Amino acid sequence: MARPGASRGSLHVGRYFAVLLGILVLLYSIVFLAGPKNTPLTPKLGLDLQGGASVILQPKTQPKQSQLDTAVEIINRRVNGLGVAEAEVVTQGNNIVVSVPGGSRDSIRSLATTAQLRFREVLEAQAGSPTSAQPSANPSAPSVTTTINPQPSAAAVKPSPAGRALAGALTADASPSPAASPKTAASPKPAASPKPAASPKPSGTASPAADADGARTGDPYTPAAFAALDCSKEENVRGGANDEPEQEIIACSSDGGEKYHLAKAEVVGTDVKGASAQRAQVTGEWQIIVNFTGKGQRKFTDLTVKTVNKRVAIVLDAVVLSAPNINERIDGDAQISGSFDRQSAQDLANTLKYGALPLSFQPGQVEVVSPTLGKDQLHAGLLAGGLGLIAVVIYSLLYYRALGVVTVLSLALSGLLIYACTAILGKQIGFALSLAGIAGFIVAVGITADSFVVFFERLKDEIREGRTPRSAVDRAWVRARRTILSADTVSFLAAIILYFVSVGGVRGFAFTLGLSTLLDVVVVFLFTRPLVSWLSRFPWFSNHKLTGFIGPDGGEPVHRAPAAAASRRATATPEV
Repeated sequence: MARPGASRGSLHVGRYFAVLLGILVLLYSIVFLAGPKNTPLTPKLGLDLQGGASVILQPKTQPKQSQLDTAVEIINRRVNGLGVAEAEVVTQGNNIVVSVPGGSRDSIRSLATTAQLRFREVLEAQAGSPTSAQPSANPSAPSVTTTINPQPSAAAVKPSPAGRALAGALTADASPSPAASPKTAASPKPAASPKPAASPKPSGTASPAADADGARTGDPYTPAAFAALDCSKEENVRGGANDEPEQEIIACSSDGGEKYHLAKAEVVGTDVKGASAQRAQVTGEWQIIVNFTGKGQRKFTDLTVKTVNKRVAIVLDAVVLSAPNINERIDGDAQISGSFDRQSAQDLANTLKYGALPLSFQPGQVEVVSPTLGKDQLHAGLLAGGLGLIAVVIYSLLYYRALGVVTVLSLALSGLLIYACTAILGKQIGFALSLAGIAGFIVAVGITADSFVVFFERLKDEIREGRTPRSAVDRAWVRARRTILSADTVSFLAAIILYFVSVGGVRGFAFTLGLSTLLDVVVVFLFTRPLVSWLSRFPWFSNHKLTGFIGPDGGEPVHRAPAAAASRRATATPEV
């Protein structure tokens, strides 16, 4: 068998460095190319470091404590996503105060939406305003389509003229069978043309005049209320209203161009299994994919069977997002598409995914939140961390001498990886770096330094036992590797447990601690160990004054292996 160092030639060391270089190039390509307007990505800061926006959500009815607790939990999941956005959601009496780092006024107001999703058959449609002749078209209004498994045939959906502004398509994504001749888009039977507005019946048979005068989207249907519904009013198109799924209702489209008389809800929000935001492969536009539960999928399919050649409204918070025609049976997921950007698509997906609030809220005034830590305090904290890092570097240089340079380079590389990952995660999952997160990174410096200490001390022990520095590197690594992995595993498991049992800033600490621990493994395996192996080939590596290595007699390390050991290696069978 070949000696331990024989299989560790420069080619293998080069492979480790090549993999590490590839990782760095990939990460920093994303950092420099994925930023807005070709500007590099930078880490997002938390509420305590950069401030943000705050809103007070006031319940419209007297809440129970259990309802408030549930609402806080849902809103917290919405704004924090993976739990690392560093938003704060707290109760203040019967109100809920939400503070989001860097949040805009519009985005933070959307947190109060109830996220009640309904699929309802359109029974009647008219122009949005009682006095308007035609609905106002809005090309940017969202539409709904579906992506499902291929079917034997597919038919395109053509929205009726009255709903062209909002109507999308509920279609099967399929191609004609090769054996069959291609079919043109099937023209469905015309959807029921909008009925004229029903005139209020004489007093005694119609709804009270008060009901008609105050008609709002989401109200129960009456002819008078439907005729009086005015979708040009902002309160009827901004969402947040409640509707009863077991009743026929009146509702406005999101652009105010149409108003609808809708049937009872056939599919509701509890039938939704999940929702995700993604880019369309063809157009590149952002869209939301809504997945149904097993029971919900059957209900959605039954609805499409029931409404072939009719229109179905997709209603969110009593506002119609889209009202496309159904051309055939559909067995797949719902796909909401329109003029979404990344943030608005993710906001809507989170709202649908995390369910409806148990209360209806009236958003109060949005206020700007100043950082809870001043610049002086932030600089003082960073200075303390920097001084600690300098102390580690000085200790490494004094105690390990030339090997201390390896420690410095490894810590610098770890910093480059941490910066890139923090910037990318801020863009992708909204990770915001708070002071607690910075503390996690500072603690991780000690974990990384521990890995070096374990390796270097094992290396010194091997040289003290009489091995040459070059042969001692491989033996020391084999024995130190297990200890390093065990220590990092314990640290990572502690970070995971802390993340799931904590909230707020403590989660940020746990997240950064876990991230740093993973990066420590990358640095030690792909950089520190190969670098030490490469340096051991130089004659100066055996110099006691440069490395501090001590041989078995307390003097210089052994420069070459004993003759007997060399003879055994010469007669050993080469490794294949």
